Amino acid sequence: MVMETASFVDKLPDGGCLAVGVYADGTLSPSAVAADEKFGGIIAKGVKKHAFSGKLSESLCLTPPDGPVDHVLVVGLGDVAKQFTEFDLEKLGASIWAAAAPLDNAIAVAIAAADVHHPDNGAVSHIGFGALLRSWDFDKYKSKKNEKNKLRSITLLASDCAAAENGFAELQKIAAGVFLTRSVVSEPANVIYPESLAETALQELLPLGVFVEILDQRQMKDLGMNALLGVAQGSVNEPRLVILRWNGADDSQQPIAFVGKGVTFDSGGISLKPGEGMHEMRCDMAGSGTVLGLLKAVALNKLPVNVLGIMALVENMPSGAAQRPGDVVKSISGQTIEVLNTDAEGRLILADALWYTQDRFSPRMMIDLATLTGAIIVALGHEFAGLFSNDDDLADKIAKSSVRTGEKVWRMPLTEHFDKGIDSEVADMQNIGKANVRGGSITAAQFLKRFVNNVPWAHLDIAGVESSSSDDLFLCAKGATGFGVHLLYDFLRENYGK
Repeated sequence: MVMETASFVDKLPDGGCLAVGVYADGTLSPSAVAADEKFGGIIAKGVKKHAFSGKLSESLCLTPPDGPVDHVLVVGLGDVAKQFTEFDLEKLGASIWAAAAPLDNAIAVAIAAADVHHPDNGAVSHIGFGALLRSWDFDKYKSKKNEKNKLRSITLLASDCAAAENGFAELQKIAAGVFLTRSVVSEPANVIYPESLAETALQELLPLGVFVEILDQRQMKDLGMNALLGVAQGSVNEPRLVILRWNGADDSQQPIAFVGKGVTFDSGGISLKPGEGMHEMRCDMAGSGTVLGLLKAVALNKLPVNVLGIMALVENMPSGAAQRPGDVVKSISGQTIEVLNTDAEGRLILADALWYTQDRFSPRMMIDLATLTGAIIVALGHEFAGLFSNDDDLADKIAKSSVRTGEKVWRMPLTEHFDKGIDSEVADMQNIGKANVRGGSITAAQFLKRFVNNVPWAHLDIAGVESSSSDDLFLCAKGATGFGVHLLYDFLRENYGK
């Protein structure tokens, strides 16, 4: 997709589509009024004729009898007094892209900051960002591309082109990180497996100045990562631990660490999953995918903060060599774990990865991301990620970034009751909660908490939000969302990267 800015006064598109905004009471926005004058009043007449509601993000396509454009896309802006947030603007941009895609190969968007009562010059940039995120489509393996998607370029008509371009430049690089995450999460498990995902990290990030270190199975064995290795032992694809370091600040500054679960395919192991839906378990590496995309966004924008990314990569398969229910493993921390269910494997690999991270790198804080439990979907559906934390300030900062970016989180509890629920009779702990405790997402988080010591830590259970079956919650079509890249980039930038 090509995107540029141009002054609305000086330039209208030659052919293609023009998008303008109309409020819920049928009133044309200031930019729509200016456009209507050039088109002989067809916008006002069309809105009245079709009784267009002006509801937020709804659209109406008009065809001018003559003039410089082929179509005018009227887009609802909602209540005339609505103060648009950045995420509102991004949703607006996404809806414009979706509505315009079947119409023409080019569109110009004439919606200015004044139209949406946005307090700064970033309105146009965020509309463009939303359109860009919505434009992504994973059609790599389709011999026939989607012919309904004609749109190839978008021009944002702005009064201050320089300000719009400056604002969009940073957002465009965030989108590049989101797209990398979506791409690796969407790939099948015969393409993305521990070794190939580690190689992808090397290829994508090393040229950007990110230091990449990859630990193989022997090195992890020497370190005592038996919890992680136990998950991997049933697969012919060997595990990897990928360490990503972006040094954007002084060496004396402790890094902020992001740790991602990376189960490139999760069959459940000996505790085999049902066949229906098992193909979706290629996405069980979305936590590591988010860490990868986040580091790309950070490096592209040269964020002045030290960032550490850890990708714990395994494949969980059943075989004669696979880990069995009832096995006991000794983690890198020295704590022992009774494995009662081999499908509760994400917490095992994160246990070793989190301990290794805090022990080797002494980070300022750690945030892990994992498609960890189906229980979080029961609790929060597909709109929110579960947020668990041992530090109120860290949790509050993530929550504020959640509001700004629209990548929603909901804080969940951590209590002694749930912690006792993972005590084992034969080891230090068991990898699933006792039958009378329930709260599966909470007991999983309590398990992870035993491996962070006193480091400020947050756990994001993204099982319900890493992909979407609809296009109304996230700035994407159906499929991988790239959830967490924008959220955590905003968290870094607003709190540590200025």
